[in-house]
Amino acid sequence: MAANIRFINPEGLVRSPAYSQVVEVAGGGRTIYISGQLGTRRDGKLAGADFRAQAEQVFENLKAALASAGAGFADVVKVGSYLKDIGDLPILREVRARHLDPAAPPASTTIAVSGFAREGAVLEVEAIAVVPSRVARPRALAAPRAARARKVKRARRTGR
Repeated sequence: MAANIRFINPEGLVRSPAYSQVVEVAGGGRTIYISGQLGTRRDGKLAGADFRAQAEQVFENLKAALASAGAGFADVVKVGSYLKDIGDLPILREVRARHLDPAAPPASTTIAVSGFAREGAVLEVEAIAVVPSRVARPRALAAPRAARARKVKRARRTGR
């Protein structure tokens, strides 16, 4: 069963084209938490000293992290963005808009921070995604494994 996801902008709250005020997730989905991603390439070096280069790399890193769990940007329901200089927010919005679904923008928090664990980093972005549950393993495949587990337990009890 797929998760039922609603992106809501309630009356009385400002409506933004960049994020939803509320995201409701119900049903049989898997929740995927992506750690904050810096603008580092695979070799561990920063993609550049400027904000735009790091922002582009951050979203490439998020894409790879999401894909590793069978998800994509369309599955993202919450984004947290941390910027060293809030003046770079227009660039973040521009880069982010190329990746996230404008028809169903995720809930979002953006804050300015004094620094990051990595010297030279200028932003970090984390994400939460929801995807349909994986199909359960057929009982026919699970049965031999369970039988082996019982046999091992029995052997441990009897010392054989």
